[in-house]
Amino acid sequence: MSSRTTPKVAVIMGGPSSEREVSLSSGRECAAALRTEGFEVVEVDAGSDLVSRLAEISPDVVFNALHGRWGEDGCVQGLLEWQGWAYTHSGVLSSALAMDKERTKDVYRAAGLPVAESILVTTDAVAKSHVMPPPYVVKPYNEGSSVGIYLVHEGDAPPVVASDMSTLVMVEAFIPGRELTTTVMGDRALGVTEIVTDGWYDYDAKYAPGGSRHVCPAELPEEITVACLDYALRAHEALGCRGVTRTDFRWDEALGLDGLKLLETNTQPGMTPTSLSPEHAALIGMSFGQFCAWMVEDASCLR
Repeated sequence: MSSRTTPKVAVIMGGPSSEREVSLSSGRECAAALRTEGFEVVEVDAGSDLVSRLAEISPDVVFNALHGRWGEDGCVQGLLEWQGWAYTHSGVLSSALAMDKERTKDVYRAAGLPVAESILVTTDAVAKSHVMPPPYVVKPYNEGSSVGIYLVHEGDAPPVVASDMSTLVMVEAFIPGRELTTTVMGDRALGVTEIVTDGWYDYDAKYAPGGSRHVCPAELPEEITVACLDYALRAHEALGCRGVTRTDFRWDEALGLDGLKLLETNTQPGMTPTSLSPEHAALIGMSFGQFCAWMVEDASCLR
């Protein structure tokens, strides 16, 4: 940071991804919280003029509140490093790895972490026949926030995937049971939440008021809580992540510990009123403003 009495933070948000509206919500919440913590804050809707906008602002730190492609896949991180600006969250390589769900699983496997069986196939192949025995999930391999998810049950026909999705998708064995998630902050796993919904944990369940219920901390056997905390921290470290991440799990409780599988690690967790990571920060006594301020203080270039 510079020697300015009041550090200047540029909160970048919005952008062109499918998660633009969620990013705008995250960015506005974080900007408001940082102002209450005493920072000078400028909000920036990230577009093609992002470099010139930031050059005009001359921030001490860029707070990355972007979600989805370009914002959490290493692209904007590379741009920020090229310009020498300190920024929050993970760096270029770890962001790119975590955004690619199949490469994420390669890293998990190398670290001895349990994952669900999955393959990458074309959307044409998915529509022609079942590429693995149902039940299974079809989803983009490089998007977040449950965008474009298809859950295929036994007896269902092969799904016809929307034309606006990538021609290459991930098909993953469906893990029955409970949806769990754990936030890591620096070198510490904060807590475990169970996400309870009436159906699939899709985009609306994540972000619409009342779309899901969070049990925080989750009511779990001690063995599963400890495993979630351990696995999330190991995933964070294996991917080379920095700052705050959130790792998602499915747990088939009928199988005990063997039923716990990692799904993905989010390098830009949501920071909206219904988001999970701020709830985990509250478990250790951090307010939302303190949580955002920690990310600013943790920021650096060459992450």
